[in-house]
Amino acid sequence: MNKSIFCLSIILLTLSSCVSKKNILYFQDADKYSSQNITKLEYKIQANDILSITITSLIPETAEPYNSIAGNTGSSNNVNIESMKLRGYLVSNIGNIEMPVLGTITVKNKTIFQLTKEIKNLLEQGGHIEKPGITIRVLNSKVTILGEVNSPGTYSFTEQYISLPQALGYAGDLTISGKRKDILLIRESEGMRTVTHIDLTTANWMNDSKYTIQPNDVIIVNPNTKKTQTGGYNIGDLGTLLSISSFLISLIFLFKK
Repeated sequence: MNKSIFCLSIILLTLSSCVSKKNILYFQDADKYSSQNITKLEYKIQANDILSITITSLIPETAEPYNSIAGNTGSSNNVNIESMKLRGYLVSNIGNIEMPVLGTITVKNKTIFQLTKEIKNLLEQGGHIEKPGITIRVLNSKVTILGEVNSPGTYSFTEQYISLPQALGYAGDLTISGKRKDILLIRESEGMRTVTHIDLTTANWMNDSKYTIQPNDVIIVNPNTKKTQTGGYNIGDLGTLLSISSFLISLIFLFKK
């Protein structure tokens, strides 16, 4: 009888450590997802962003006075992102940058496209450069990922766009205890802070603006509240525990017969 109880205990621990697939699989309804056009949400420049702004011209010498050292990165292959940050244009708390010749320019809450167009107009309409080329890049884009992921931390990225799944990939994916149905995305934009709840087990949110990560976003993965740690084993919710207990009792009576 003791041997039977021991075997049944092993079964109990094994069953209790199982996690339902519906709680851990991503995009479970992806087969029902129809192809749709992708719309990217344009990032708006914020205070403390560091910008690389490069101005070019058909006659390179005419563009030199309008570039900072960071702007002339095309002449050297040894300039890395960190050194570019130190010499880039830091957006002030009131949203301005200081450019050579052009002076103070307000950039806060403008998209890269809008700022590019504005600088181009300043150069052309002011008679500075004819048909200038403008390249603008945010140098300190980063996302912070906390909670039930394998490698929490703050991650920098140089792409203009990354997705939320990409960001979670930087952190080594969620742990088995991560709550996939309620990912928190904290975003600050235009002086407002928003908190969005995202269910990774469905594909319905993939057309939402929150699918694309914005610089300075914070992603929080909370632990699955339906689980508690007991002796190193994951015990499921009450319904699962009762089902296992009922199964165990039935087997005990079966062994007694």
